[in-house]
Amino acid sequence: MPDRPAKLTKRTLDKDLDKLTYVEDAAYHVTKRLVAPGIGLVFLGLAMIFAGINVLNQTGATLAIAAVALAGYMAMNIGAKDVANNVGAAVGARAITMTQALVMAAIFEILGAVIAGGPVIKTISSHIIDTDRIITSGKLAWLMMAALLAAALWINFATWLKAPVSTTHTIVGAVVGAGAAAVGPEMVNWRVLGAISAGWVVTPFLGGTIAAGILFFIKTFIIYRNDKIAAAKYWIPILIGLMAGAFTAYLVLQLAPKDTVAGFSTIAIGVVVGLAIWFAARPLVAAQSVGCENKNSSLRKLFRLPLICSAALMSFAHGANDVANAIGPLAAIIRSVSLGSSLSVVGGAAGYTAPYWVVLIGGCGISVGVLLYGPRLIRLVGEQITKLNPMRAYCVALSAALTVIVASWFGLPVSSTHIAIGAVFGVGFFREWYTSHSKRRLAYMRMKAEASGITWAEMVEADEHNPDEIHRRRLVRRSHFMTIIAAWAITVPVSAMLAAAVYWAMVALFI
Repeated sequence: MPDRPAKLTKRTLDKDLDKLTYVEDAAYHVTKRLVAPGIGLVFLGLAMIFAGINVLNQTGATLAIAAVALAGYMAMNIGAKDVANNVGAAVGARAITMTQALVMAAIFEILGAVIAGGPVIKTISSHIIDTDRIITSGKLAWLMMAALLAAALWINFATWLKAPVSTTHTIVGAVVGAGAAAVGPEMVNWRVLGAISAGWVVTPFLGGTIAAGILFFIKTFIIYRNDKIAAAKYWIPILIGLMAGAFTAYLVLQLAPKDTVAGFSTIAIGVVVGLAIWFAARPLVAAQSVGCENKNSSLRKLFRLPLICSAALMSFAHGANDVANAIGPLAAIIRSVSLGSSLSVVGGAAGYTAPYWVVLIGGCGISVGVLLYGPRLIRLVGEQITKLNPMRAYCVALSAALTVIVASWFGLPVSSTHIAIGAVFGVGFFREWYTSHSKRRLAYMRMKAEASGITWAEMVEADEHNPDEIHRRRLVRRSHFMTIIAAWAITVPVSAMLAAAVYWAMVALFI
């Protein structure tokens, strides 16, 4: 009897398993976008619990805990938005990897906030609005809450529009607007606001000038030399030592108790540390130079170490200055809540220092924003906008870091974003001028032309009649200039009006 033909059956179980696999893949792709917001919410929850431990026994603890959530959210926005200014150049120049940049930025942001964030926090929390005259009215906490909420809303909206706004401009405008709405414009310290505004105008030009000066030094003493590698081996360790010495002197002034360290002692400590770092950097740079050809491409390799150092310094400076954008209003709220308890402030606003746990929340919030949302912005700034040269990136990062650190020392809340942009413009305009007017460069190019068998007259004539070469020499995109100026101009009034509206809404709903 012949065998019966095999019956074709549907592999129902396999098909169902395949469907489950597809569903699992789809769910993974959907939930992948929710990982970062989920981690952010976990951080905010932990911050609120941490705050509750410190303020739960005080009047107004609920308001303080809610303010901690807003301040933590603001800090994450700051970290996500500004991280590219700190380490984007180093990543774009391939000096460090993305992971290394994120970890370095997160660590130095926290250190900058905790070690050196106090003066700027004090300015935003108590010097823009005369808090000593209004704290007893119970309005201080609410107006600072309105400032935090309005600033966060405006930054989110501007980020969605891809507008280059400043978190510093935003929070200062919001504090002024909410304060004027709560207690009237006469309570605004217009003298302090004028000093802050002057800093906003001066510091981008200062950053650009310093960056151009550093680039002039590098071009004169390293790039346009017959033996570039020998010049780099000599000067790069000196640059690293100067950077380390200046930063050490700044840290001594920040950490040492007042009236315990004299100016001479500070300079001496900075000089000793700078010499030690210079001595240690010499063999490192010498080892990197082995096998390098006498070309600019080799200099990019040798500038990797100073570029990493300047990026770390910029992250520290950013944490020291911009943590106040989130923690300044929160510090004022905690001070308001502390009155009447065992933590009452003696000496008014001038004698008040934000608790360390408040500053730590701000620093950690910035770092969380860096780790969760930093990679996308770093890739945009460091890889997609322009090809970055390590020497120019070093000039921008070091100039911005020095400018922000000096401003933080004086307690001025400045925009690290705008200082970095000013440094970029300074480097670009200087390169345009230097390309056409530097006698050293012209002599160097004439020597190269003769070595290549091309007469100098032929090279100049080719350049002057080549429209692409003429356009290339305009190294600064001037179309961005007015966009940036417009964003700077509208941020303060818009955030002020929004904060006033939020405060009036809070009054109508809760007070």
